[in-house]
Amino acid sequence: MKRRIGILTSGGDCPGLNATIRGVAKACFESFGEENVQIVGIQNGYYGLINNIAREMDASEFSGILTQGGTILGTKRQPFKMMTVIGEDNVDKVKNMKQTYKKLKLDCLLTLGGNGTHKTSKLLADEGLNIIGLPKTIDNDIYGTDVTFGFHTAVDIATDAIDRLHTTAASHSRILFCEIMGNKAGWLTVNAGIAGGADVILIPEIPYDITKVAESLTKRAESGKGFSIVAVAEGAFDVEEAKMKKKERAKKRSEAGILTATSRIAAQIQAATGIESRVCVPGHMLRGGSPSAYDRILATKFGVHAAELIKNEDYGKTVAMVNSVVTANKLEDIAGLTKFVDPEGQIVQTAKKLGVSFGD
Repeated sequence: MKRRIGILTSGGDCPGLNATIRGVAKACFESFGEENVQIVGIQNGYYGLINNIAREMDASEFSGILTQGGTILGTKRQPFKMMTVIGEDNVDKVKNMKQTYKKLKLDCLLTLGGNGTHKTSKLLADEGLNIIGLPKTIDNDIYGTDVTFGFHTAVDIATDAIDRLHTTAASHSRILFCEIMGNKAGWLTVNAGIAGGADVILIPEIPYDITKVAESLTKRAESGKGFSIVAVAEGAFDVEEAKMKKKERAKKRSEAGILTATSRIAAQIQAATGIESRVCVPGHMLRGGSPSAYDRILATKFGVHAAELIKNEDYGKTVAMVNSVVTANKLEDIAGLTKFVDPEGQIVQTAKKLGVSFGD
């Protein structure tokens, strides 16, 4: 009997999605025989599952995509908090997803995505569908796995951005701020900050005191350092904002006419130090382009392990790397949980021992 394996990519795109899709498909063809496998590509994530936008894929489609960025299946954000809510369109999203799964006659469904994707994956698993998750995000904030595919490539790109800021900062004797993606967790910022030689690193897990940040940068200037580099996670907030709820922080910033935390920090630092400050935002460039060699290998390992789970009919799991070994976690154990940077952990302490300030 031909196995029908559904695959979707959900949430933000990142390098390594296509490499993972390829790994799953090729490993399944090798394990079951190409003639005994039908990969069904679901377009635009859970949106495609809700609206039955899918197609049977030919084996040739999985060739030549190892190095390709983005996702050949397309992706679209479908917030988990709205999955069980019936809106004005009167669509029961959970009911529709279950019906699509049955109409497509799937034996299982692979969901490639981040935290929101995994929460919906658990929801579908609880509804009785055979689900296998694969951890994708440049934020590296999925609980239960040491690393996610897409993260290392994004670190490389963010580091390159910081590297390039050094020469222009030195030429103009400025403080340059690099805003890096990471709304909840600072993994990308702290790693790129260390790799790029940033002098200050600001992340959501360590609320900063702007006075201490200014003191650190002033001390550098007074010691003869002609410029400084500050790496800022987009979700960074100060000690006063740490006492507020997320909506309160957003309202306060909106009323002040500030678009990003980094813009405000730069203005505050320039006023406090008298040193010209500028902001650089690489933004979605961190998500784009070809995956690094590391991510190609990681994505392939994850895809092959997913094929093993399919072979063993071991569902309700998500692939993970734990202590450098590819394994799997139960969706119920990790869905809805976020992996944060430990302020007392080795990565932060390493930076601090180099003299890097976190503004705390």
